[in-house]
Amino acid sequence: MNQARLMQQMRKMQQEMSKAQEDLANTIVTGVAAGNAVTVEMTADYRVKRVTVSKGTVDPQDVETLEDLIVVAFNDALQKARAASEARMGSLTGGLTIPGLS
Repeated sequence: MNQARLMQQMRKMQQEMSKAQEDLANTIVTGVAAGNAVTVEMTADYRVKRVTVSKGTVDPQDVETLEDLIVVAFNDALQKARAASEARMGSLTGGLTIPGLS
């Protein structure tokens, strides 16, 4: 393989990676806890967009439960974002793990 062709392939892969990262930034996943009592919306590039707590979930006498539900919803969203990222980037890297891309 000549050097010019290799450079062309590298540019193409770089463009595809940029597009994939843009797609992930626009992909929203939702983590939930306690049947949607708490929801966390996050992009697949791990930016939290919104946290929603249903009114019935708020009990001033039991803040610890609310805190636990927020953690559960956040971790659920994080797992979904990670799966979306791995699926999208894996299609470009052929399953290779490239540091900083997932």
